[in-house]
Amino acid sequence: MKGLIRGLAAAFILSAVLMLVVHQVNSSRGYAGGNTLTVYNWGDYIDADLIDKFEKETGIKVIYETFDSNEAMMTKIEQGGTNYDVAIPSEYMIDKMKEENLLLPIDHSKISNLKNIDDRYLNLSFDPDNKYSIPYFWGTVGIVYNPKMLGGKKITSWNDLWDSDLKNQIMLIDGAREIMGMSLNSLHYSLNDKDHDHLREAKEKLDTLTPNVKAIVGDEIRMLVENEEAAIGVLWSGMAAEVMWENEDVEYVVPEEGSNLWFDNMVIPKTAKNIDGAHKFINFMLDAKNAAQNTEYVGYSTPNKAAMKYLPEEIIGDKRFYLDEEMISKLEVYENLGQRSLAEYNDLFLEFKMHRK
Repeated sequence: MKGLIRGLAAAFILSAVLMLVVHQVNSSRGYAGGNTLTVYNWGDYIDADLIDKFEKETGIKVIYETFDSNEAMMTKIEQGGTNYDVAIPSEYMIDKMKEENLLLPIDHSKISNLKNIDDRYLNLSFDPDNKYSIPYFWGTVGIVYNPKMLGGKKITSWNDLWDSDLKNQIMLIDGAREIMGMSLNSLHYSLNDKDHDHLREAKEKLDTLTPNVKAIVGDEIRMLVENEEAAIGVLWSGMAAEVMWENEDVEYVVPEEGSNLWFDNMVIPKTAKNIDGAHKFINFMLDAKNAAQNTEYVGYSTPNKAAMKYLPEEIIGDKRFYLDEEMISKLEVYENLGQRSLAEYNDLFLEFKMHRK
């Protein structure tokens, strides 16, 4: 019995020593306790060099996790298994997270670089006075197409996609709001339409697009269009920019009927453990040079006015991604549809996908 007790005591002492060593190592690297920050973001949506730079400047270790949809992100934050300190949802989900009391107010006195953000992207309907969110990137939903593969054909309208000559030529991003929205726009309805008859009409019109749809996919749509597996893709503007960078034959257009103007903003979830570190991270990302570096890496449009002087003219002068006021006036921001209408969008989109099979 005494031997057993001595063994247990030795094991306990060894464990304590190991824990102390780990703590000291982490402390020496600035990784202990409050010096850890957990960031939850979309995949490939930040220049990793900026994370390294932030860690070196602040001594805060960043734990970086990714999600592939707003809904998946919100579900994980609701469950509370991981205490995320910063997350980057889209505008309609920010509105919903506010309703569910999942966000902490942001202390603007700790965000000195907020002055760098263009006033046009502040105080929007989904978050008046930016009480809970700070702009990160913005963009549009549109069409990338390869004129070379289409015999020189130009695309300017959503309705062009229904051309019978485009059989098996279109890739669609796997998103209910985006694809139902595309069909609603083609019928000159709002992206936020809740009218059951209009939604059913939009879904039935999507069914007639089926012969032209080669696949409905996720992030791989970028590579497929880039490699000319299909002539056309319906996707987000930042993805389009990346495709165009790799394949100079590809064009991007925001259709003349209008489309979605989306915003992704940085928020602090209510379960955050390092609130001070979260403010430091947000402020760091709003630094003009950091924002410019991130913009060149990610490819989406920056709301950071101060960053513009650090970006090449080929980026900020491209009217396909930095739109004029006339085109912006035709765009709509996604609204929080409410649980019932959002479920209807998702159900109808699923019906469309099943119809293809």
